[in-house]
Amino acid sequence: TAKRLGDELEALGYSVHRGVGGTGLIALLENGPGPTVMFRADMDGLPVQEKSGLSYASQAKQIDADGNEVYVMHACGHDVHTACLLGAAKILQETKGQWEGTVKLIFQPGEEKNPGGAHLLINEGVLENPKPDAIFALHVHTTMDVGKVSFKKGKVMASADELYITVRGKGGHAAS
Repeated sequence: TAKRLGDELEALGYSVHRGVGGTGLIALLENGPGPTVMFRADMDGLPVQEKSGLSYASQAKQIDADGNEVYVMHACGHDVHTACLLGAAKILQETKGQWEGTVKLIFQPGEEKNPGGAHLLINEGVLENPKPDAIFALHVHTTMDVGKVSFKKGKVMASADELYITVRGKGGHAAS
């Protein structure tokens, strides 16, 4: 997934940094002076065997932390998150004449792990060079009607002394 995403982003003209936090990606699109806006999507494959029977069902396997070969799939909407951010990357590239600044895209691995991929990315400096002026993320939610969008405002707090991000607000996990 990371290789394909990196290749697609490079083809769109983004500067891509691979292997961040393991398999994560940072993609930058600089477009003159202005704010740096960061968008984040999780993209980790989870140790779940897809049993849908569909022709395109995941047959991928990987070695887990215990050395066992396990099936993996983009469960919990991670395929949607990744596709949405890649689509946004394309739109932002196509509309460069309508905005200025820097777009910083983060494709985060390990969202479901403990500690999560956000810890690894923060430790590797994802919030620096350039430092984002605003950060946006998304998560699909199974209880919303098709065609509806909701949002919540939250404050993300992180410091060099912390190995976690605290999000102020209410919410839950889409798989619930």
